[in-house]
Amino acid sequence: MKLDVKKITGKSSGEELTLSKKVFGAEPNEHAIWQVVTAQLAHQRQGTSAAKNRSLVSGGGKKPWKQKGRGTARAGTIRSPLWVGGGRIFGPEPRNYNPRLNKKVNRLARISALSLKAREEKIQLVEDFIFDEVKTKKVAELLKNLKLSDTKTLLITSDSNRNAWLSARNMQKITVRPASDISVYDIMNADVLLIQKSALTKIEEVLVK
Repeated sequence: MKLDVKKITGKSSGEELTLSKKVFGAEPNEHAIWQVVTAQLAHQRQGTSAAKNRSLVSGGGKKPWKQKGRGTARAGTIRSPLWVGGGRIFGPEPRNYNPRLNKKVNRLARISALSLKAREEKIQLVEDFIFDEVKTKKVAELLKNLKLSDTKTLLITSDSNRNAWLSARNMQKITVRPASDISVYDIMNADVLLIQKSALTKIEEVLVK
């Protein structure tokens, strides 16, 4: 599959690049994509919600009254879950939401996600560019020139470009990621992948073994 490399002005540069069949032409494994996306969303959970159970509530060490003779229900502690101020029954406890996945599954999922986008013709290539300063207006102009202003876009850069990331972080329709850090969730969450020319080579280097 060949794609035209566009300039930042939106016009064609006259250059075409061939996408690797091993990365962009594989048979998508939707189950692997589901596994990795589910794991990535789970990793975002803090797992710190907690409530005090009977053993954690302070006080109540002494039996409030004797077992018999009062004509009322027996009680062993004022911190019983049945009492006001007592511990909570089956309350939430801190837990770890980080499932472990095989590296091969993660790699297969990324290749599958990229192949899906290529099959749906939702990949665009753009020439390399560098932001010398933090300027949201430049990102807006780039999207406008490429007719992506109203499209949820993932911009994949060759290296970690802090100025580009800072310029785009206030914009709702675009996410900036370096080629080495793109995740399956980032790919599937975007409608269009906008890949820099040099970033395409790095993606293939990372995923083709």
